[in-house]
This record gives sequence, C-alpha cells and structure tokens, in this order.
Amino acid sequence: MSGKSVSPVVRSADAAGIAAAADFLRGGGLVAVPTETVYGLAARADSAEAVAAIYRAKGRPDFNPLIVHVPGLEQAAALVQLDERAQALAEAFWPGALTMVLPLKASARIAPAVTAGLPTLALRCPAHPAMRALLEQSGLALAAPSANRSGGVSPTTAQHVVGSLGDAVPLVLDGGPCTDGIESTIVALRDDGSWQVLRPGPITQAQISAVLGSKPGLVASLQIEAPGQLVSHYAPGKPVRLNVDSAAADEFMIGFGRIEGHTNLSPSGDLAEAAACLYHCLHQAAAAPQPRIAVAPVPDEAIGAAINDRLRRAAA
Repeated sequence: MSGKSVSPVVRSADAAGIAAAADFLRGGGLVAVPTETVYGLAARADSAEAVAAIYRAKGRPDFNPLIVHVPGLEQAAALVQLDERAQALAEAFWPGALTMVLPLKASARIAPAVTAGLPTLALRCPAHPAMRALLEQSGLALAAPSANRSGGVSPTTAQHVVGSLGDAVPLVLDGGPCTDGIESTIVALRDDGSWQVLRPGPITQAQISAVLGSKPGLVASLQIEAPGQLVSHYAPGKPVRLNVDSAAADEFMIGFGRIEGHTNLSPSGDLAEAAACLYHCLHQAAAAPQPRIAVAPVPDEAIGAAINDRLRRAAA
C-alpha cells in the first residue's frame, strides 16, 4: 500500500458508464450520479457498510437521515406504507422532485443509519434518465444525499462533486448540469391525516395542497426528520449578507433581475432559472477573492421560497 490518495474516476453518464456504476454499487461502492435536482452520492440502501461510507465521505452527522431513491411505486410499496395521499402525490409528481416521508415497513431492507433511528423513511422517485437507468440496472434502492461535504454548497455539476469530495468518491457519472438545480421538496405525511413541508423545493406547497385538498398542519416537528433541516446548511465558507441592493467593496455580489453583480441568478428575474443557477453562483462566490458575499433580494413566492430557504441557511 502506497498510502497515496486516488483521484475519482469521472465517466460519462452513458450506457457504459451506467453499467460500470451499477456493478460498483452492487459491490457496496459509492457513486456520484446526476439527478434533476443536484448530484447525489449514491450507495445501496440495504447495506450498513455502504451507507456508513456515505457518512464518512460527507462528514455528515449521523442524526441526519438520508433520502432513498426508487424507480417507481412498486418498489416504494416494498419499503413504506403508502396511503391514498401518498399515491395521489406520486401520481402527480413522480418521477420528479418530490420526496415523501412515510412510515417505514418492518420488512423493509433498509440499513438503520438511513433513517437515523426514525420510524419513517424519506423516499423519492427521480426523473433524471441517468439516475433512473442506474436504479433499474442495479436493481437496488439507493440512498443518495447531495454529493458534497456536509453543510457545504450542493453540487450541480460533476466538477462541483470532485471539488468538494475529491478522492472520497471513487466514481462520478457526468451527466452535465442539473436542470432544477435545487434539492427536492420534502413533505411528511402524518398518521393523523395532516402533512408538513419539511424542506421547500421545486414542487411548491400550493401544488401539494391542490392534490391533497387540504392545508398543511400548523405544528412542525422539533426533531430532524429529513435532509436540509439543519439551521446552518449549504454554506459557502464565507459570511453571507442577504437582501441587499449593492455590495460593499469586500463582497462578491450575487445579483437577481435588474440588480447586477459579479454574477446573476437570473438577469430576467425568472425564478426557475434562479433556482437552477443558485448553487453555481454560490460556488463562484466561494472561489472568488472577496472574503464576503452579498445577495440581492429574491421574491419569496413559488420556487422563490425554496431559494430563500437555502440562502437563509447558507447565511446562518
């Protein structure tokens, strides 16, 4: 053993790359893979050793549960209890950027660390063709948090993954930039019939209400039930000042709409474009020579609520 670190192998997310990644995952390895939201660090969810490798690679607190990815409702039904509400949401938004927190079945083959000791499981059916192909070819449910060091800026390109995790991830599938660019919406469906958005994302609370025909519950849980609930998260490693019209001399300015900056979330003021560019802009700010970051105001409506959620945690 030389003791030297080994750089990650970056492969195209084509048929050959996906086949190699599927074999690697079946053997208990880690693979960074693109989804429509952000790049995920995937491992087989039924292996305690493979899941432990995720926590080691990310430096992730073990009280923070992981999202498990499945190709469809049939595979989901083997892991969680699906009521009429869950099936209605799946029909409306799966495959896509919605994660549901549901009661874990006693028979589910899920490593205990995935749920962080909770009786529930966070479950998603992704839409990205590379991730879907990987799920189908591996035949596994895959635990896959964002492929970056815990608490840092989420990756939306393969280069972001390599820059954050380095040799902690041996294989990266490069599927180009993520289209949504922001993590999935997480909704918890409670036993009492209520529901709660635990993390805002591309699917808005209003869209969920339209399907369920009810408003969310007013009482939020105090425990960590899903990823992205830590107060400080998505941090670029510099102080961040929000809702400002102009930057100080020592600040890297992230603009929005007519407020210009060193970079801009969306010059046209398009919130979907801003979401897709958010982490790219934060990565730019982190690499800039300025020691501080300023961010222009973003409307707190539709997906803007999810953008502001990430920015507040980045600034915490």
